[in-house]
Amino acid sequence: MGKKVKKEAEAPPKDVFDPLAVESKKAQTVVLMLDSPEDEILIKACEALYKFAEKCDENRAMLLELGAVERLLKHITSEEKTVRRNSVMVLGVLSTHSDVRRALRKSDCLPNLIKLLGPEEETLVHEFSTLSLSSMAHEYTSKIQILSLDGLSHLINLLSDPDPDVVKNVTQAILLLLEDYQCRIAIRNVQGLEPLLDLLKSEYPVIQELALKSLILCTQDPDNRETLRELEGLEKLLEFVGTKEFEELHVHALLVLSNCLEDIESLELIQSTGGLQKLLTFAAESTIPEIQMNSAKAIARAARNGENCKIFHEQEGERTLIVLLESDSQDVQASAAQALAIMAETAASRSVIAEFDGIVPLIKLLNSDNLDVAESSSLALANLTSGQVQNSVEIGDRNGVEPLIGLLSSTREATQANAAQVLTNMATDEILRADIQKKGVVGALIDPLHSSNTTVQTKAAIALASFVCDVDTRNQLRGLGGLPPLLKLLESGNQEVRRAASWAIVVCANDSLTATEFCKLGGLDVLKEIQQSATRQNSFSEAALERLLDNMLSAKYSLTGQLAVTDIISDGFYDAGKIRPDEKFQTLEELSKREVNQKRPVILVNCGVPRSSPTVTPVPTIPSDGDIRVDSKTSMRPSKSSVKSKRETKREREERELRERLEADRLAEQQALLSQQQSPYEPQSDSKLEEYVNAVTDEIHPLPTTKEQVIGLAQFVSQKMGGSIERGQLSNFSYELSISQLKYELKNNIIPIGRIDRGIHYHRALLYKVLADRIGLACTLVRGEYNRAWNEVLLTDDDDNPELPRFPPKPFIVDLIHHPGSLFLSGSPDAINYQKI
Repeated sequence: MGKKVKKEAEAPPKDVFDPLAVESKKAQTVVLMLDSPEDEILIKACEALYKFAEKCDENRAMLLELGAVERLLKHITSEEKTVRRNSVMVLGVLSTHSDVRRALRKSDCLPNLIKLLGPEEETLVHEFSTLSLSSMAHEYTSKIQILSLDGLSHLINLLSDPDPDVVKNVTQAILLLLEDYQCRIAIRNVQGLEPLLDLLKSEYPVIQELALKSLILCTQDPDNRETLRELEGLEKLLEFVGTKEFEELHVHALLVLSNCLEDIESLELIQSTGGLQKLLTFAAESTIPEIQMNSAKAIARAARNGENCKIFHEQEGERTLIVLLESDSQDVQASAAQALAIMAETAASRSVIAEFDGIVPLIKLLNSDNLDVAESSSLALANLTSGQVQNSVEIGDRNGVEPLIGLLSSTREATQANAAQVLTNMATDEILRADIQKKGVVGALIDPLHSSNTTVQTKAAIALASFVCDVDTRNQLRGLGGLPPLLKLLESGNQEVRRAASWAIVVCANDSLTATEFCKLGGLDVLKEIQQSATRQNSFSEAALERLLDNMLSAKYSLTGQLAVTDIISDGFYDAGKIRPDEKFQTLEELSKREVNQKRPVILVNCGVPRSSPTVTPVPTIPSDGDIRVDSKTSMRPSKSSVKSKRETKREREERELRERLEADRLAEQQALLSQQQSPYEPQSDSKLEEYVNAVTDEIHPLPTTKEQVIGLAQFVSQKMGGSIERGQLSNFSYELSISQLKYELKNNIIPIGRIDRGIHYHRALLYKVLADRIGLACTLVRGEYNRAWNEVLLTDDDDNPELPRFPPKPFIVDLIHHPGSLFLSGSPDAINYQKI
């Protein structure tokens, strides 16, 4: 046998590269491998990049700088499934970096990513393509582009995917898309609400949470809430809340229900199935503060609707909220108090809250160091005391006044406003008002007057008007410097602030001392300016100006030129002459500092109290329908019952005893305040005028008829002022020389009226009014042109036939110049000749 020869192997083809195992430890090299045309290399490179990108954010940023994103985007559309899958996986991880998302937006990759959501793709492709979409959905422009490309519909289809990672990413993307209101409309159109509801049954809490958060956003749209009701979503949510296993997610479910309960249809549906009572019981019995807080917020949101509030009231929702007030959590306390405040806007709830002992815990919360708690509880009390005197009384009995006064200096503006409102409501009870006054409310209200918040300014001014309704509190207000900030509010650009400040001045300027102080501070000028403005004037500022002038007759006469029957001239009155509406009215002290000049003198009335002048009670003005009453509510009391009468009797007795103990201190304080307010300028007394008053008291006042008194007083005044003057001889009656001599003698432009022995119309008319007021003879004082002035009285006709009616009385002008004592029927030629030159 011949020797066997070994067969040689065939030589490899010359154009085929032998297999090469490539290994690299540099990311740059692997990124360059993405440019390879070979699928096997691309697959391996993507696997390596995926592991590298998963490690940290720094690695993802590095791959972006190396250009990996641009290369990967080319491969997500590859026909090779594995290449497509691996490249999407890397891109999904990279998209979690903000810089990568920015680069993806510029690349217009969303259409390709949305295509990968199709049913033909495998699960991993769905997982990481939805991860990329959820990452990009953080940006508003991406939201709009995804919606325009029908991406929401594709995402909804994947909610039923069996892979939990896919569902998680899809739900996350939907949640971000729903932040835009257009997506909330679109999700209803693509039937996305039902799949979201179905996710509540998921075994993965993270998916349940994302679904609930998505439903929270969805139910902000009313039409979505209606669709949810049709899908029995409320029942499913109540069932979810009632499941102990899902306790950590109950807060989110409550927020969805909170949105739904804004619709009365939803509340009625829950009530009809007994779910509302279960919800209230669940809130009261829960031990988780966040659940309690959101339950209270849900009630608050729903109760803003009057019909919803009525339903909650029928289910005794107030009782649940009062239970929540006792929580140790301040957030729960604040939310429960806020909800009670909303429910207390209705009269029925106000009564029930008091019956359920809800006022006491609210008073307790006023002292909380948490600003939200104090604000909410003060708001609740403000609403509870609106039109409910009994609730106000309970606050007073439960020592709620001191903390309320303390809140007037709170750093929270809303709290200040609420506290002022509660105190204003309580002031409608006379006994409570006196008690609050003694606890220093007037001084405490000055601080909020300085606030820059218009609501606080308004509430504080109205509260001040409720408490400065007597001499003592007005003296206290002046002594504490409360008038300047009040006057400053008159210049506010806010109409409500001006109205409130004007109303406070109506009450404060109820005595001459306070009215004078207002004028010194410029209050009269400010009110005149407001009344001259077409846009700023209002009925309140008009009432304030009238009240100020009524209690400062000197200014009234200078400004209006008229004093009515009810305007009783007292010591300290002075006639400074007519002033223009835009001219500043000067005080007597300011006028006294002027050098002696040739101008019209200032005529002063200041004689002191006469020895036997009769007490004259001013005739009260009958208010019209539009008039504003200062104390219109002070006499309102609760209906009497045996128990209530006993309580009131006890309170009145305590009030009287306390007043007796403090009477001496009060009088001393008042005297001190009065002395502080007294002007440094002391006008000289007028002994001559005092003689006149005593004389008319003895001689004129005893006359049997009013007409005789009118005539007798006219003759008396004429005699003291130089006698009668014939018609046409007035220019020869040299009264100016006498006046000039008095100025030189007194070294002042201010002349006491009793010192004037030669006077014309305006001197005599003023003296007549002064003396008439002292003896109770009703007359007016009117200033005319060219130094004319006259008095008008009301008299009945003299008639010998007693059967004819003598009323109503007619107005007559009293002649004090030519034929003293003559009476001219007002409007007659003789009267007109007397009034004009």
